[in-house]
Amino acid sequence: MNTLSFPQITVSYKDADASKRIKIHSSKESYDLFKPVYEDCMQHHEECWCMYLNSAGKLLGVSCISRNGMNSTVVDIRIVLQTALVSHASIIILSHNHPSGTTVASTLDNNLTSQLKKGCEAIGIHLLDHIILTEDSYLSYADEGML
Repeated sequence: MNTLSFPQITVSYKDADASKRIKIHSSKESYDLFKPVYEDCMQHHEECWCMYLNSAGKLLGVSCISRNGMNSTVVDIRIVLQTALVSHASIIILSHNHPSGTTVASTLDNNLTSQLKKGCEAIGIHLLDHIILTEDSYLSYADEGML
């Protein structure tokens, strides 16, 4: 008997106690929750993290999407969306830090946001915000009407 051998793909998400989920109400709350995950890189190199929320705006979890160079980080939108699908997220908040200390969004930041928003719309997920963090402040695309 001839049997086929092929790789198996497994994807997992470990759910937390639903009663302990935090509801996100504002960009300031997002910034405050994201800031500790950037503690080791805030002034050194860029990282990108996503916050995944359920339809009630409660936090399902966060995930590191990329860690790269001193002035940029490569974000693969497919990874952002894959994680959203695995965690059954209805809402995404994208974030990344600027080690330079400036909260000015670059053309690359704007392009990433636009592409992610299109990808989210295609699969029925809401891109709620894109937060650019620095040590002392942040830029919220939602607050600035940039989404």
